[in-house]
Amino acid sequence: MSAQSQSLQSRRKPFHWSRLLLYFFLIVGAIFFLAPIYLLVITGMKSYQEVSLVNMWNFPQTFSLDSFMKAWFGSVEEGYRGLSGNFVNSLMLVIPASLTSAFIGSINGYVLSKWKFKGSDLIFTLMLFGMFIPYQSVLIPLVRVLMLINQFTSPIINAIQGLAVPASIAWLPYWVGEFIPGYGTIGGLIMVHVIYGLPIATLTFRNYYAGISTELIEAGLIDGDSMMGVFRHILYPISMPAFVVVLIWQFTSIWNDFLFGIIVTPNPQVQPVTVALNNLAGSYIVEWNIQMAGSLIASLPTLLVYIFLSRYFIRGLMAGSLKG
Repeated sequence: MSAQSQSLQSRRKPFHWSRLLLYFFLIVGAIFFLAPIYLLVITGMKSYQEVSLVNMWNFPQTFSLDSFMKAWFGSVEEGYRGLSGNFVNSLMLVIPASLTSAFIGSINGYVLSKWKFKGSDLIFTLMLFGMFIPYQSVLIPLVRVLMLINQFTSPIINAIQGLAVPASIAWLPYWVGEFIPGYGTIGGLIMVHVIYGLPIATLTFRNYYAGISTELIEAGLIDGDSMMGVFRHILYPISMPAFVVVLIWQFTSIWNDFLFGIIVTPNPQVQPVTVALNNLAGSYIVEWNIQMAGSLIASLPTLLVYIFLSRYFIRGLMAGSLKG
């Protein structure tokens, strides 16, 4: 036996039954969590006649995308709306709300970690208190506040949406008006999610900036930069791990929200996709194949976010963005 083969054998780790047991539980856990997605896919490809508890795990006799087409575009004959318009509503909701929460949260975290002033710890504690308030307890005050805002914004919304514009951009005034905060608008829903996302965003950035050496701040001030200039030129470029954590967290939380969507936006045309999914039912019967297809469509963005960005999320956590 050569010296090289002896060296390779010496490097091999001895077999442990614990490792085999670990792999077994990991595979079982993966199957357990992937089983719902399997059911969504195969049920969405079945016809209504094939859907039953008896053959729910079986493959469809004929693979078809008709259920996905109906779930996306809707069916006037069967009396339900598709998810296409509400899917776009959710995109127009989560993108600005997530970016705004991350931006304001980064400034809050910087001020509360590096600008020590009297009462800063109390302000931070009060902000964290907002994380523990149940949503249900603030729904009535929330609606009342948004209706109060409507008294000021409704004339503006009506004036914008009543503008006479060319037919090619007839959609523009409507959507501009929908982004103005108020009850029943996407702008009002964005404002609600930004406010409720600020505590966790502020906590994330505050703990991230607390681990950064104060000498960097002092060096920037000595070079003539202001405190906000230090944030822009020094801290902001190295804050990407914290931004990734907050953006992924906010995106998934806002996308999956149902309660605020159904309360703040009663108009079906501006509701997010989660509320539209709940309304995806026929007038007389529930076609479970269409429901499953719609559920898969509605869950695709969050699935894709975790599939392609999970490593960045974990990297952000390991970088200290959630360390206290």
